[in-house]
Amino acid sequence: MTMVLDAFACYVQNMLTEMVKEEVYMLLGVGDEIEQMHVKLRDIKNFLADADKRNITDNSVQEWVAQLKRAMYEAADILDLCQLKAMERGRSTKDVGCFIPLLFCMRNPSHAHDIGTRIKALNKRLNTIKERSAAFRFINLGSREDHGSKMHNSHSVNTRREMSGEFDRSGVVGEKIEQDTRKLVEIMLSEKEGSTNIMVVAIVGVGGIGKTTLAQKVFNDETVNAEFEKTIWLSINQNFDEVELLRTVITLTGGVHRGEKALAALHPILKTALTGKKLLLVLDDVWNQGAWSDVLKTSVANVVARGSRVLVTTRDERIARGMKAVLPYHHVDKLEAKDAWSLLKKQIISSETDEREIDMLKDIGMQIVEKCAGLPLAVKIMGGLLCQRDRKHREWEMVLDNSIWSISAMPEELNNAVYLSYEDLSSCAKQCFLHYSLLPKTAVFVSNEIIGMWISEGFLHGTSDDSEELGSKYYKELILRNLIEPNTKYVDQSVCDMHDVVRSFAQFVARDEALAGHGGETNIVSKLGAHEFLRLSLESDGLAWSSLQAQKTLRALISVGYINIKPGDSLVHFPCLRTLHICSADVVALLESLHELKHLRYLSLENTDISSLPDSIGMIKFLQYISLDGCEQFVKVPHSILKLGQLRHLNFNMTSIEGIPRGFCALTNLRALKGFPAQVDGDWCSLEELGPLSHLRELGIHGLENVILSSSTTKAKLGDKVHLTSLFLSCGPNSILANGDLIKDGDSVSEEEQQQIEKVFDELCPPPRLENLDIKGYYGRWLPRWMMSSSVVPLKSLRFLFITDVLCRQLPDGLSQLPYLEFIQIYRAPAIKRIGPDFLQSYHHHSASSSQMVAGFPKLREMNLIGWWDGRSGSGRSKCKPFLSCRNFF
Repeated sequence: MTMVLDAFACYVQNMLTEMVKEEVYMLLGVGDEIEQMHVKLRDIKNFLADADKRNITDNSVQEWVAQLKRAMYEAADILDLCQLKAMERGRSTKDVGCFIPLLFCMRNPSHAHDIGTRIKALNKRLNTIKERSAAFRFINLGSREDHGSKMHNSHSVNTRREMSGEFDRSGVVGEKIEQDTRKLVEIMLSEKEGSTNIMVVAIVGVGGIGKTTLAQKVFNDETVNAEFEKTIWLSINQNFDEVELLRTVITLTGGVHRGEKALAALHPILKTALTGKKLLLVLDDVWNQGAWSDVLKTSVANVVARGSRVLVTTRDERIARGMKAVLPYHHVDKLEAKDAWSLLKKQIISSETDEREIDMLKDIGMQIVEKCAGLPLAVKIMGGLLCQRDRKHREWEMVLDNSIWSISAMPEELNNAVYLSYEDLSSCAKQCFLHYSLLPKTAVFVSNEIIGMWISEGFLHGTSDDSEELGSKYYKELILRNLIEPNTKYVDQSVCDMHDVVRSFAQFVARDEALAGHGGETNIVSKLGAHEFLRLSLESDGLAWSSLQAQKTLRALISVGYINIKPGDSLVHFPCLRTLHICSADVVALLESLHELKHLRYLSLENTDISSLPDSIGMIKFLQYISLDGCEQFVKVPHSILKLGQLRHLNFNMTSIEGIPRGFCALTNLRALKGFPAQVDGDWCSLEELGPLSHLRELGIHGLENVILSSSTTKAKLGDKVHLTSLFLSCGPNSILANGDLIKDGDSVSEEEQQQIEKVFDELCPPPRLENLDIKGYYGRWLPRWMMSSSVVPLKSLRFLFITDVLCRQLPDGLSQLPYLEFIQIYRAPAIKRIGPDFLQSYHHHSASSSQMVAGFPKLREMNLIGWWDGRSGSGRSKCKPFLSCRNFF
């Protein structure tokens, strides 16, 4: 149930409203039918919230819900085709929901008859579905579309939470977890040895009790990291693939598998990578002991250095026993009441004032905590829900008294706390949450990819102008509710993880129309043969493309494993696809039929072997998102891409393209453009063509060393792009030698070249709204003027700064005054010999009523200075926030 009936009904109803508004029914000759359809959908919509809710636990309504979903999907497809016909006849439309050109397309009698016939047939189906609904006695719960998650003051609560980095929302509370961590660290470092070089230690406990949190504390312990030469963290799927498991470990050890698929060849590669190394291997959430006993142990146990350790987390003692873990196993205890209350508060408070307010609600809060049965995950999710509510007894009582707590005989996959948080979401947010659970665990998906998929599926109901902002709002809400958790490797929360307990719930809810397949081919093929799905998410190696071809109603296909595509394989079997994401596969055979996907909005072929897109790409008029990130052989962008007026996102990072066709400035709907190659060749578009792209939020420009005249950079009008929040500027490929010299195209950089690149970068001044700035390979003597100013006004909203491989001699003193700067990383800057005292100094902050001294870097949380061969750092740590992490590597 990735579709939430209430939300999708709004989507279809809005499309029908536009048809009525434009009087299309007059041309179709089915005015009464369309009006009846409108009325039926409006009447049905009143009880769709109840139908969705009952569909989770009441088997009797599931067939009826499935029929209604298929009917609404059919309606959306029909209306899509109407607009497509209009576009093909030369009338463009700015927005997918706009039906102005429909009048034109309906002048074709044949087309009008076909569409009219399909609408009449669909209306009959809706009539039957509506009549059958009486048997289920649905009640009118109203629409949840404007429910807004019941967040009466949610906007202010969310803003307050987002802006307060000092408050920790982690699952770490109480002295018990600290004691457990110290105990396990001692075991990791002990000299106790058995008959082999490696010892297995097990953490055992029920789902959501905090096994992973404890393992993470051990894994991140400084003394542990200093002891082991190799530290590897692996999350193990229930039905893991042996080849993929070995290849993943080889990659994490620094080895190279070169796509090898034979186990007999992979084992020696892994042995070579680990021989003589002292290893700490964490196997998280193990359901099958074979991952260690049958696969990894063979390569690891006898080659690693003595003192190596395997730390396994599992729900089942039998797994620990099968892996021959040392006794006693470490059992994670449930939280004590006081620790559970402390954890709940950590999810809600964002200031000392908040803490006093929350303490006033302790009596009812302790009752809610008791419902969570001492499980940290449940407590965190309840805290995420409560932080959306007013701090009033009545609001908290509604959570405590919710009937979901008392549902008996719930399926194993349904956790009460997750269920309660899910029901509190708005209809659109529910769809986004369910979709997130389908993303393969073994792959990294960043937030803009995920939001792009949500847009392509029609999950976000807003104007075309604010779709990305709306998607970002829902993404942040899922974080605030602890339904997804930011991955700490990514400083900007762009990558998140979903706990297995939460994932199991969401996949159970979506089971009737979505399959998240992993493991052996037989396992997936058997499921594909038993049911027709609307969405497939695959992370299995060796699956044959032909095994998918019966899934003719697919609307989304996501594949991150190596899928076996043969010559002659085609996309024609999937005419309804909106989302196609295939990575690390040989997809060339599919390109010939790509244009058959008339409804396609989202196309990602990352890390594949393609060298170009077909000229027929211009026929896919609805395309909004194209990513070719990591396609190193990709060299040609077809001219027909200029016909895709609805494009919102283009990613050419890590490709080999030399230019983009002239006329690119016509794609004014673009919100994100990555890997744009700066060129001066007259056959390709120049930076000047970026000028009209006023809606850009993200922009990445490569090859700026090719720009000779700074006038073209001026015409790019970066400063006028008021929506721009992320900017990446790169020269290269360059390399910096240990003595500080930079080599460009095999030669040292001349003074004239340095002056030229300084002029180019000076003209690329971003707007004040910029939040993320990344500069790489810049070989000017000084950073751009707009960075070196003492006030750095263009960067007043900056939150993340990355500077890599630069020859500048000084860092901007004004950075210390940036009010929102959270993270700085400067990697390989050999010409900077020191950080001066001005860099970290306090400064005067002036307001309308007063002037006061403010510590430098008021929001900074982490500063990484890496690869400064002759570097020395200033002593300004005490002037920054006490939680600032400052790491220097020389």
